[in-house]
Amino acid sequence: MSCPDCFAGHINPGTPTGRVTSLHGLDVYVAEPSAPASEVRGIVVIIPDAFGWEFVNNRILADHYAQRGKFRVYLPDFMKGTAAPVWGLDAIRAVMKTGSLLDWITKPYHIATVLYGLVPFIVKNRPGRSYPIVEAFFTALRNSEGAATPVGAAGFCWGGKHTVLLAHGASTVIEGVETPLINAGFTGHPSLLAIPGDIEKLKIPVSFALGELDNNLKAKAIGVVQRAMEGKEGEVKVYVGAGHGFCVRADTAVEDSNRQAAEAEEQAVAFFQKWFAHI
Repeated sequence: MSCPDCFAGHINPGTPTGRVTSLHGLDVYVAEPSAPASEVRGIVVIIPDAFGWEFVNNRILADHYAQRGKFRVYLPDFMKGTAAPVWGLDAIRAVMKTGSLLDWITKPYHIATVLYGLVPFIVKNRPGRSYPIVEAFFTALRNSEGAATPVGAAGFCWGGKHTVLLAHGASTVIEGVETPLINAGFTGHPSLLAIPGDIEKLKIPVSFALGELDNNLKAKAIGVVQRAMEGKEGEVKVYVGAGHGFCVRADTAVEDSNRQAAEAEEQAVAFFQKWFAHI
């Protein structure tokens, strides 16, 4: 999670179209499809990357899922106000610049700036502390509007670990019947995974979108994930040339990067539609 790639990327130029409310004890961004309520296919909860629920890219992604999949999409503040600051994107660019003497002279300052923004997020949102918050939200959701509706989790980077943990079979009891908290999961460029242990424990279908050049999940680890997924309900798609964060923070000015981000959206929507149809 301390890899510079976790703090790299670009801010999307769009404007979110959803609304903000309070739901199951958390502030939540809600994106609704432009379709009658009877046509909504299920609920998708986005567990975001380090930049959290207010980051414009994450909200626009929620809007896309809602419209393309006819899902009701929730993007909760699982970090409770402790997300990594968006200005970290500019700071990491400054760290990586090496074109002039000034770039090298100012590099220590920019490194310190990145650490100032990233370290508090890591400490306050380590899985042992954050996963209970995530699980509590999904439990409340499943026991209310999700009781008779398919529920999916879409996790990115930091959120990918939580999606996989939910897919280990987290459940609640509804009218005397043990019911899984999610029916399907999707994760793009997940971080913090225990490989292969976290994959071997999967009991719920999960779709993985992995970047070939992701420094958090290198090629060797991707191969281990692929082998661990053999015989399980789910899929692994590797995006050639893509790095960490490509699903959410792709550079929209770079044609191939933008295309791969769009393809990952399609992968997630199709996977949820497939498994929601079984409910």
